[in-house]
Amino acid sequence: MVKVEKSENVEFLEKSIQHLEATGFENIKADMEGYETPKSYSRKGMEDNITPDIVAIKNGRKYYFDISLKSPKTRLLKSKWLFLDTLSRMNSNRFRIITTKGHYKFTDNMLEDINLSNKTPIKI
Repeated sequence: MVKVEKSENVEFLEKSIQHLEATGFENIKADMEGYETPKSYSRKGMEDNITPDIVAIKNGRKYYFDISLKSPKTRLLKSKWLFLDTLSRMNSNRFRIITTKGHYKFTDNMLEDINLSNKTPIKI
């Protein structure tokens, strides 16, 4: 999810965190009030930062989660997903995408566009 849209979708972010807690994730960091903010990464020559929506640990392995909701800023979202996927692979971590009803096709199309079609989104 792009930073501008986070304030509009706080409910879904909370629902996603509850789902992750129920499935055994711990030490959850989220980019919202009440949780510790995950580490942000800045692009060289750019002003904007990339912050994963949720970072959690399960069985000693770090997972990066990004929430996929329909957005007009597809280019920014694609670059964020590619960066998080690359970052997670470099450090032997995992990258997952969380989506909800009404956003499945958008998410699948986005993943296909950036050749991450091997990723299966978590559907809540």
